[in-house]
Order: sequence, then structure tokens, then C-alpha cells
Amino acid sequence: MIHRLVFENLKHRPVRTLLSVVAIGVEVTLILTLVGVSRGVLGDMAARSRGTGADILIRPPDSAGFTFSLTMPEKIVNKVREQPHVTIATGTFVKYVDSFNSITGIHVDEFNAMSGGLKIKKGRMFQAPDEIVVDDVYAKQHHLKPGSTTDLAHTWKVSGIVEEGKLSRTFGDIGALQELFEARSLVSTIYVKLDDPANTRAVIDALQKQLPTYKVDSIEDFVSLFSTNSVPYIEAFTRVVIGIAVLIGFLVVCLSMYTAVLERTREIGILKALGASPAYIVGILMRETVLLALTGTVVGILMTYGTRSLMAIFAASMPQEIVPDWYLTVTGIALAGSIVGALYPGLRAARQDAIEALAYD
Repeated sequence: MIHRLVFENLKHRPVRTLLSVVAIGVEVTLILTLVGVSRGVLGDMAARSRGTGADILIRPPDSAGFTFSLTMPEKIVNKVREQPHVTIATGTFVKYVDSFNSITGIHVDEFNAMSGGLKIKKGRMFQAPDEIVVDDVYAKQHHLKPGSTTDLAHTWKVSGIVEEGKLSRTFGDIGALQELFEARSLVSTIYVKLDDPANTRAVIDALQKQLPTYKVDSIEDFVSLFSTNSVPYIEAFTRVVIGIAVLIGFLVVCLSMYTAVLERTREIGILKALGASPAYIVGILMRETVLLALTGTVVGILMTYGTRSLMAIFAASMPQEIVPDWYLTVTGIALAGSIVGALYPGLRAARQDAIEALAYD
């Protein structure tokens, strides 16, 4: 009986019910999209690092996290090549343009030998100092094709489009970048490929003795840094967004339930006149709230597939993952915010005097 009453109450006010469900869905989508984009971007960076084919990478002494803004002498590459078990060692130079864009200078022959080769999909490899190649994701996002120009701290001509997944989204000749950005004979990172990955630890130990102040890591240790737990600002930002999302759910449900109580004053009076206890009245409103929250959660989960499609169209360089392991968490968040939002309207309804409620016009 009580469940039928709950359904009928929600059906009787379809517009408000729909708006409440959509608002809770937006709350859920906001959280899942943020978590999905964080994981997607970090996972993509990890995959592109593995795409180099390297077993070890070497970074400057003051490097932190997974940034490549510092440089070191390129002559170190020759020292690395002298080590036993090293088959290929090559340096790269990274020029950051902003937080999301950079260009990577490479020795094409060395990089191709290590990574298996940049696969040209359109056009050709860069030849002139002001030419670069971009991956298909970057080309799609910026509407580029061979012959187009793009601004990355310099106006570059796109000579070709390559398959994604190899270190960077934009590549140029390392000598041209070093000359242009006044970093002659400097590199940002050295990538090392071994004759056998089983020798990785021994080579790292030998390199660390030769280069005691430099950061020497296996590629797997390095990509382990690409997680939300390793990036403090992502965790803090996620907590802020969750807080905002909970506030949205709280306000929407509070307003919806408060309006429902005002509209159903006579109905509540009749129920109380028939012997309904305050707990019974609160129970009806709470059941409605839970149903709204669960329906809104399902809608929000479905909406994340839409946001993923939109990200693929308008922000292809920031892939979004679907995160089913967060579904239970986000359901709890939506329920908690909604129930807290329904408490005041519920208690107000429970305290109504039956005689006054029946006389309400």
C-alpha cells in the first residue's frame, strides 16, 4: 500500500519528479566524468610512455613526478650507450607550451628503432626545421591535415599525421627545437632499450652509480606514477567537485520535497486523521527520496556515456574512461545528499497538526 502511494505521488507531479531525477543525474555525471577523465588522461599518458619501447628512462636531477620541463647535457647519452646490455639510447627534448600542449623533439632514426617506428597515416615525416608531425588525435581535435599550420610556441607546418600511442602527440626534429628554443646540446629525457628486459635492474644500478644525481627508473616504475593517488591536486579537485555535487543534490531534493509537503498539506492531514504516525509520514517522503536518488543515479550513469562521446569529439586529447568501480560510491553519495535534503521537509510534515492541515486552503 505504502509503495503504491509513493509511486502515485511521484506520478502525480511528473515535471517536478523529472527535474529532480535529472538534477541528481547531473550530480552523478559530474562525479563520474571527472573521475573518468582523470583516469583516462593518466592511462593514456602511461600507454604512450610504454609506446616508446624503452626499458629505462633517465631524467634530470631535480625532476619531480612525470614532468619534463628540466634539461640535462645531451653528452650523457654517449655514456649510457657504453653500458653493458644497452642496445639503443636516445635523447628527447620537450618544449611545453601550456599545461596540455607540448612538442617533443626526437632523433627520428633512433626513436623509430626503439619504438617500432612512427606510422605515417597521411603525408610524410618532417624534413624542414619548421615542420612537425602530429598524431591522429591531435589532428582531429585541431582539424589539421598535411600542409596545415599550428601554433606551438612557434608556427609549425604539419608535414604528416602519425598513429597515436608513441610518447607524444606532436614531434619535430630535436636539433631544430634545440636551436629554436636556445637549448643547444640539451635533452629533457633519455630513453634506453636493453638487449633483454631481465637486465633492467642491473643496468639501473650501474647507471645510478655513473649518474648518482640523476633520476633513473624502469619504464614500469615510471608509469606507476600515472595514477590519481600520485597526483595530489587531482584528489583535492575530486573532493571539491564531489562536495559541490552533493550540495546540488541536497538543494534540489530539499526544494522538491519542501514543495511537495506544501502541496500535500491536506493529504498529510487526512493521513494523520486516519491514524498515520509522524514516522509513517516521514517514511513516505523518505521512500520517495530514495526512489528519486536511485533513478537519478541510473540516469547519471547513462549520461556518462554521452559525456564520453562529447569528450571524444571536442576534447579528443583528454579521453574519458567508464568507471564502474565508482558506481556504488556515487550511489551512496547521491543517496546521502538526497536523504539529508529531505530531512527538513519530512520533519516539517511530521509535525503538522491534523486539524490545521485539514483546514489548509
